[in-house]
Amino acid sequence: MDFFDFDLPIRIAMPTAWESHIYRQTVLIVLSIIFASAFVIFWFRKKNYYFVQSWASIKSWLVAAPLMFLAMGMPEPWPLVALTALAILGAKIFFQIMGMFHRSYFVLICYAGIIGLGICAWYDRLDIYNAMPMAVLGITCLVPLARNSYKRMIQYISLTLLAFIFLGWSFMHLGLIMKFPNGVFQVMYLIILTEFCDNTNLAVSRYIGGWKLFPGINPRRTVGSTLVSMLLTLFLAGSMRFLLPDGSEKYWLASGLVASMGGFIGDLVMTAVRRDAGMKTVGPFIIGRGDFLHRMDRLIFVAPIYYYVMTVIL
Repeated sequence: MDFFDFDLPIRIAMPTAWESHIYRQTVLIVLSIIFASAFVIFWFRKKNYYFVQSWASIKSWLVAAPLMFLAMGMPEPWPLVALTALAILGAKIFFQIMGMFHRSYFVLICYAGIIGLGICAWYDRLDIYNAMPMAVLGITCLVPLARNSYKRMIQYISLTLLAFIFLGWSFMHLGLIMKFPNGVFQVMYLIILTEFCDNTNLAVSRYIGGWKLFPGINPRRTVGSTLVSMLLTLFLAGSMRFLLPDGSEKYWLASGLVASMGGFIGDLVMTAVRRDAGMKTVGPFIIGRGDFLHRMDRLIFVAPIYYYVMTVIL
């Protein structure tokens, strides 16, 4: 797509995902399902508690889903810039949850490290990307010296590194995935699968009881609901395998398993962090239930696992 109509010695062409009929078809299908579901749930939203919760969740995606497709459909490097901004936002919420957002030295070091990850992903420098956690740790360890203080510094250093590893290094593997064939499509594919699996698990757990997997962390996750949500996610992965560079079974099966199992683990880990910090939500997600970190936590395990699994398969 040319952004300049006047004559220049060098023509600049920047293809976008919107130029692909597959991307437009996916946007139409997903948004149609979301808006159709929202229309039905809207009329039953006052019927019982479950419809109230469903409406609170889906109305957020009425806004977030179009924004996601818009960002992923922009010319490079804007999708990567959007991912970097989301990683910084997730880190910000994490620091707020842990009560150390006012510790600007640590917060800014984490932000700078996330920006560095985005630059590494853009230039395909995996060697520097994987060395970034050590660089952030080393710089963070210098803060007590710069502040000439030792009080609670071990805690601050540990939490800063945890935020960077989870919400920076892990999450920004989505930027590395963008370098794969049809990379933007694969990122979109993962987001759809992980969100679908989580919401399906919560919906099914209301009707399927049984043994609770981790009652001390999240009592709503049962063996039955988790297995059903995984099977439904695999079905969706197979139905949307046209987003992958290869539609063979090994690709969509691996993708579905990684999205369902990795997302499940990520959600439990961040739930444990929230419960330990004594805080569940920091601001609403767009206009609905939960905060942004609730939507991001499932990808902190999915993104790196998917990246390395696909590296082997590709």
